[in-house]
Amino acid sequence: MNSLIDIKGTGVALATPFNADFTIDYDSLGRLVDYQIENGVDYIVVLGTTGEAVTMTWQERVEVARFVVEHAAGRIPLVLGMSSNATTFLVEQLRTFDLSGYSAILSVVPFYNRPSQEGLSRHFSAIAEASPLPVILYNVPSRTGANLEAATTLSLARRYPGKIIGIKEASGRIGQIREIIEKKPQGFRVISGDDALTLPLVAMGAEGVISVIANALPERFSTMVRLALEGRFAEAGRIDRPLQPLYRYLFTDGNPSGIKALLNIMGLAGDVLRLPLVPVSAPTREALAASLAAVDSVD
Repeated sequence: MNSLIDIKGTGVALATPFNADFTIDYDSLGRLVDYQIENGVDYIVVLGTTGEAVTMTWQERVEVARFVVEHAAGRIPLVLGMSSNATTFLVEQLRTFDLSGYSAILSVVPFYNRPSQEGLSRHFSAIAEASPLPVILYNVPSRTGANLEAATTLSLARRYPGKIIGIKEASGRIGQIREIIEKKPQGFRVISGDDALTLPLVAMGAEGVISVIANALPERFSTMVRLALEGRFAEAGRIDRPLQPLYRYLFTDGNPSGIKALLNIMGLAGDVLRLPLVPVSAPTREALAASLAAVDSVD
């Protein structure tokens, strides 16, 4: 049975470590799950963008999803990335995929098709009606080519209370995010999809984040988010400011290339990605290492 989840706080978009031969490194994956749990994140998102799910076979996705459930062993809530740009395909997968151990799904705006707002509304309505679990919308137009507008998000939230429970907003469109925060129904969470904007978005009324940097710095970043949610913005800002260069360099050569480089610098996982993604450039890796050292020196 899946436990209820409150997506307030810090979720981590879990990276998937690979071996040198590009197979999944389950030893490192297990250590990374433990590292998140032991350092204070509130929930883990499996098979999202940062997890490189799009380069995995369907069987690998099934195996990774099961591995994380078994390794986490109920210690932390889990969210599973379930997305497709073919609505009927995703509906069928939601009906057949083993979702035991997960508390919600995260589903991104359909990519490449560039649907209209009506198409997006019908897509997510179909997902909400098919999914046995609550649904978190994910808006990231820089990747998908389509923006889920505030009016569409709000309409879906009102139509499916308790089923569509929140949105991971990574559009960078502050006015749009503010409108959702101001007009959303009770119980619907707006969560940041951008580490660098998390503190100002929480100040606006967002209620957490699904984070990339938390893979490497879960204790530090989740503490910042917790302080912000408590209204202790000066203290949160003292943690956030030294992280700003890291936020920038993590995305200089793309995600998850940046976070995999940082995890490798910290000795947490190998720096291996599947094509078409490649490791960061030498200058970016040096900048990440220097920025990490600067953050550590603050302590």
